[in-house]
Amino acid sequence: MCGIAGTWFPGARDDASLHALGARQGEAIAHRGPDDAGTWADPGAGLVLSHRRLSILDLSAEGHQPMLSRDGRWALIFNGEIYNHGALRAELATLGHRFRGHSDTEILLAAISEWGVEQALQRGNGMLALAAWDRKQRRLWLARDRMGKKPLYYGFAGDGALVFGSELSALRAHPALETKVDPDALALLLRLDYIPAPWSILRGVHKLPAGCLLSLDTAALQAGASALDPVATPRRWWDSLAAQREAIAHGFAGGDQEALDTLDVLLREATAMRMEADVPLGAFLSGGTDSSLVTAMMQAQSAQPVRSFSIGFDNLRHDESAHAARVAAHLGTQHTELRVDGQAALDLVPSLPDIFDEPFADSSQVPTALLCALTRKHVTVALSGDGGDELFFGYSRYARTLRNNAWLGKLPRAMLANRVREPGEASRIGGLAALRAELRAGDLQGLARHRVSRWRTPEAVVIGARRLRTAYDDPAALPGVGTPGDALMAMDMACYLPEDILTKVDRASMAASLEARAPLLDWRVASFAWTLPMAMKWRRGELKWLPKQLLLRYLPKPLVQHPKTGFGAPVGDWLRGPLREWAEAQLSESRLREEGHFDPAPIRRIWQSFLHGERKWHTHLWGVLMFQAWREKL
Repeated sequence: MCGIAGTWFPGARDDASLHALGARQGEAIAHRGPDDAGTWADPGAGLVLSHRRLSILDLSAEGHQPMLSRDGRWALIFNGEIYNHGALRAELATLGHRFRGHSDTEILLAAISEWGVEQALQRGNGMLALAAWDRKQRRLWLARDRMGKKPLYYGFAGDGALVFGSELSALRAHPALETKVDPDALALLLRLDYIPAPWSILRGVHKLPAGCLLSLDTAALQAGASALDPVATPRRWWDSLAAQREAIAHGFAGGDQEALDTLDVLLREATAMRMEADVPLGAFLSGGTDSSLVTAMMQAQSAQPVRSFSIGFDNLRHDESAHAARVAAHLGTQHTELRVDGQAALDLVPSLPDIFDEPFADSSQVPTALLCALTRKHVTVALSGDGGDELFFGYSRYARTLRNNAWLGKLPRAMLANRVREPGEASRIGGLAALRAELRAGDLQGLARHRVSRWRTPEAVVIGARRLRTAYDDPAALPGVGTPGDALMAMDMACYLPEDILTKVDRASMAASLEARAPLLDWRVASFAWTLPMAMKWRRGELKWLPKQLLLRYLPKPLVQHPKTGFGAPVGDWLRGPLREWAEAQLSESRLREEGHFDPAPIRRIWQSFLHGERKWHTHLWGVLMFQAWREKL
């Protein structure tokens, strides 16, 4: 787990200046890799690669990056883990490759030398973002893992150089990078609480989508930004939607017992692969189905008590720590609980722009960051239960959306859409306005979009913003096979999971120099989950039915049948209480008008309504506040 960065100029540069720039880029993301730092340059090509290392496998100097292939053709920087590196190592050895150490970086580099970048990615099982430089062809390859666990930004600076890295801060270390806010991306932040790939908050800077690679030669570099379409140019080396379609169409022919046994084997193997480390390792344990299942799998395969970690709050609406402790006691883990009062959480708020690098407004960012900081005091690697909801129908909004879709299917939707008055932002409050929004939704995708949206029309609030299409707007994002439930999960797999959940965990864990691994997001587990009929995921009103049945092999029923609480923060209480003065300053009409990003009027109306008791407006306000706090540090 590391941080990567680099710059490629359209022409030769002197070695010293390249290394100096690479060092600045690396220093900007030093928190991602405090154990080692390195730069490598190809002055004739005008390229520098920079790496910050968090040592997990092979703690020796043999794992140092940037790393060159034995024949000198390839230079590689890599952020992540290749979990099947042992099997790849054995295969490559039969082909004549010899290895200095036992790092997965060396294995990945040998795989690229042997099979090329795309085939190496296809053969690997892991999480990664990489930059590989082919010195022979003078071609740069950028790539991201299947599920989008590891981030990768790229864009062109004002001097024509391509800059790239794990976080925006690495790109901003280049002095010629423009830092103008993209209003279209800002509108996405208000709508979704995050900015999905391929966009970023900075105009001209993009995120490489999950499962994609970008290959550029010198001609493409010379052409610059005008010839690079962030939507069309990156190529998918793994298409999750195509994989979903194939799995759904193929289907699972077995019964409940066979499905349970198959999931047990797959998840045990995925967990075992992610337990390999040369540093201390533990698990995030909220007490929910997914984290409990992963922790149980770890403990079942460990000769010693697994280290588990949870966080508790003084606000009981958000506190699951007692249940997590009961699960830990039954499994026999060595459990550590952090108790957090409101002040500890509030003290973190000023640091959020630094932790998350670009504006991010999912309020669960606060407990996630606190949990990661706690966990890092004891271990360097932690396994999580991320992915279970999106694979096994775990969100209550899925059930509500399907029920409303079935009800609306009995009504003339086209007529409704034309006749029902648009409720605007008031639909967030609930009641009749929310009903009108549902009636106007038109179809399943519209209902899903309604459920995940904060600001309904952020383009009316952000000055100069246009509406960008996401998976919740584009019919091509739907699998086209299976059930409406499969379609809901497919949209989240394309957008919410990689761009919110995994982004949150990556930034929070990396800010603490902690590696987070997600066994449920092993591509083989995902592929199996997609084959399952909906009745194995949602049965008699019970969400995530199959994982819960599997968990019953490890925990008694009272510990499994626990209502889902979520992992949020009492933002509304904070904004009315200790954060009120700060929020008022951020949302002042004069400041909003002077900075020129927002129309102050609707924001001020919502702020005043919130202060007068309309509780749900805090979800609208938090996105604006997170942008304002980030902008202060731009």
